[in-house]
Amino acid sequence: MAKLEHPFSESRISTSRRALLRGMTIAPVAASLITSPWAKALASLHQRYEDERATLARTKEGRSISRFRYHNAERRWMLTDIVAFRESRFTNPALHFAGFVCQQALCAYLLDVGFADEWNARHIKQDIAKALAYANACGFGHDCPDMARLASVLSPYWKWGYHYDDWEEDRPQTGGFTPATIKPPVRALLDRVHDVTGHPRPKGCRRRPEEARS
Repeated sequence: MAKLEHPFSESRISTSRRALLRGMTIAPVAASLITSPWAKALASLHQRYEDERATLARTKEGRSISRFRYHNAERRWMLTDIVAFRESRFTNPALHFAGFVCQQALCAYLLDVGFADEWNARHIKQDIAKALAYANACGFGHDCPDMARLASVLSPYWKWGYHYDDWEEDRPQTGGFTPATIKPPVRALLDRVHDVTGHPRPKGCRRRPEEARS
């Protein structure tokens, strides 16, 4: 199970994630104090990416948008059997498809911990590696090497929506990923978002037997 393979980071900070988020919902003006366990990591990322400072404050609207993004990711992922994942030679469209799903899932998490949707749109855009870095800096706890490698290949995922001839020098590198090897890390990412946000899976969404993890 993903929950066991990627243990949550609550044990490494003095205040639990649940307590932090509850406090941010009650008193968003104090978010900078409440989220102090994340402050150093966020400041480092802001400097690294030259992003404006993100002020975290949980709201009912943000929680609602978070759930919508997660459901959007799950519903899109349900289509893998009828889109580019059918044949191994369709790696480029599969990567583009996976990029959208990962972007929606990771932004769902960021919204849940208090990032503003406008901030995500301005700074995350289609950079999956960046979204994963910010999520992990804020307690996501998904230290999965395969997902980190896939995120780097995907970013920015718009590049996989273009047609490239084999001889083109600027053709992006797939990192050895194929539709078959893309599936497991994306499925694990979706499961992680489901687990840590507490969002229910959308109606009709059930994991297929072959997706079950031992």
